[in-house]
Amino acid sequence: MTRTPVPQQPGEPDGRPPLRKDPADSADIPRGLPATPPGASEATRLLCAGTYMDDGFRDAVIDELYVHEERFAAPSLGIDAARVLAHALRARRLQLAWAAGILLLWIVAIPLSGGLAAVYFSPVVMIALSRVVARAPIPWWTARIGAFLLRWYGRLSLLVFMVSLVVTVCGGDLPLMAVTWPISLLLPDAWTGGMPDPGSFGDSGWDSGRGSGWGSGWGSGPLDGGLDTTYAGQAGEGTVLFRAWVALVLPLLLATMVGLHRGQWAHALTRELSKHRFPDAMSDPAERAEGFRFRRLRDRVRTEQHGPLVMYRAANPFCGAGTPFKTWSLSVELRPREDRETEPLDNRAILDRVIPLVAALRVPSPHGSPEVAAAVRDRLRELEIDECVFLPAEGLKSRTAAPYAPEACAEHLAAAVEEGGEPRRHFLRIRVGGWNEGIVTTVFVRVHTQGGMLMLEVAPHVLWPLRQVFQDADRIAHHYRHHNHFGKAVWALARTPRSAGTAVVTLLRGLLSTWQLATGGYGGALPDGPRASVRELGSDGEASLFQDMDVARYLETIQLRVAAGVTTALDDAGYHTEEFEQKVVNVAPGGAYVESFQGALGVGNNNTITNNSNNSNTTGAPGQSNRSTTQRGSASKSASKSASKGSAKRGNG
Repeated sequence: MTRTPVPQQPGEPDGRPPLRKDPADSADIPRGLPATPPGASEATRLLCAGTYMDDGFRDAVIDELYVHEERFAAPSLGIDAARVLAHALRARRLQLAWAAGILLLWIVAIPLSGGLAAVYFSPVVMIALSRVVARAPIPWWTARIGAFLLRWYGRLSLLVFMVSLVVTVCGGDLPLMAVTWPISLLLPDAWTGGMPDPGSFGDSGWDSGRGSGWGSGWGSGPLDGGLDTTYAGQAGEGTVLFRAWVALVLPLLLATMVGLHRGQWAHALTRELSKHRFPDAMSDPAERAEGFRFRRLRDRVRTEQHGPLVMYRAANPFCGAGTPFKTWSLSVELRPREDRETEPLDNRAILDRVIPLVAALRVPSPHGSPEVAAAVRDRLRELEIDECVFLPAEGLKSRTAAPYAPEACAEHLAAAVEEGGEPRRHFLRIRVGGWNEGIVTTVFVRVHTQGGMLMLEVAPHVLWPLRQVFQDADRIAHHYRHHNHFGKAVWALARTPRSAGTAVVTLLRGLLSTWQLATGGYGGALPDGPRASVRELGSDGEASLFQDMDVARYLETIQLRVAAGVTTALDDAGYHTEEFEQKVVNVAPGGAYVESFQGALGVGNNNTITNNSNNSNTTGAPGQSNRSTTQRGSASKSASKSASKGSAKRGNG
């Protein structure tokens, strides 16, 4: 077994340093580069953009932070959840306004067109049904044929109807009504104007001599009588043309509204959500939104998300930190050395040895000159170290009763570090935000001495990258804004058929949220821990090979320094370190394996592993190498899309 070398820190005197450090010694801990404020980070900006792009993500953010006001905000590592909430509410207000405008346009157009505008529902419904049939649990050939027939029937019906409207407004005479079936069977005669179904065509169906245009075609058929009173009897040729114009112009107006809605989002990406303007939160229109409830909850979220106090639910205590990544722990016997007098060794003394070693990772290696060393941009230079205490949310009378005051937090931190209790737990939190906070690696370290034993718990967590569509927000907005007018028109027209259904769903979602606010009674409910994290909701778990390599490097480096700090504390206090060194083994340059709950791992070829619990031996096959412990489990991909947590699930090894 090779002992982990412990580098001498700057300013540390020669010889064995005192185990207990004075508070003034914290000034000697290396400082890292100034970190970007969470509210101005790139991850926050992309999450804000995502509220305009993904309705499900936006509604989840509003539900967690705005509707359920009894829930504490999850720790927001590298982001500002309050700013994401502000943009989520703004995006919903804008989308509700556009949805109401689209529905209002339909409501006005249907009576003005004498019911002709309702004919558009028939082909749109057919096209929508084709997608349902294509995914139906029926034989694939049946689904394909049925979807093909429905899709092309709807397209051809829509084309024929549009051509008929164009011919009619130009003064021509062309039968229309074959394309209205089966909608014509559902609409009342007062709206349809006596529009016959396909079976009404005959010698007297379209040439009854009542004139030209639609009047002559709507005078007979099974719905006879509707035409005489609505069109032929009361509406003259000018009224018929007006109704045709209304029906013809309606899709163009809808496409214009769809395009303007998209253009408004693209415009926001280039202004308040642009990279150069987003750091200025004071100029953000979403932050200036009125509303007492929003301002109250915004301030509450900003108090809770970045403090040293973490209020949690027992079912998910590390909510907000990401996916567990090979959590491990070990315990060793504290055996005094015979050649040295032992010193008291408690949790605080061990942490005082771990913190300087981990903080030293911020210091660049010697590069020959200070200028060259200062130019190093390794993310470890921005490494963040703090201490936090986890408290259960159960038992509080209200959300405002949580002890977030600085004095109360300090008391909890001081008491919890030596307490070793179950509900209240003290952790050393080490965080590295890589890829502009796109990959956040957090290591929670907890030490506990009890009954002559030392227990070390290390819980690494990783926040994986944001959804790819969020990362491509700038690219999508740039493409739309610089697209030619014809391409924008085609894009809007292609999405016009679904605009009515989307508008209805949007308004129903807004109504549901309002109903929950009015009837849920969440303001008076007992406080609860967070059920979801904004950062986790916006992740998809798909990391590139470079990002996986960086995560492995951060975790290996930090865990080695943690192990080195514990070893140093044991040695300085006069205890044997051999047992600890046997459980922390150097397996590769920059990598460390620590005995986990699952057993031991052999490294190399033809190795033998002995499990003392059952005295069973496992011999590695020749030529077969073992994987590093920081590599993700093979089952990670199968659980990478978790809808309930909104983030990837990685194997715990």
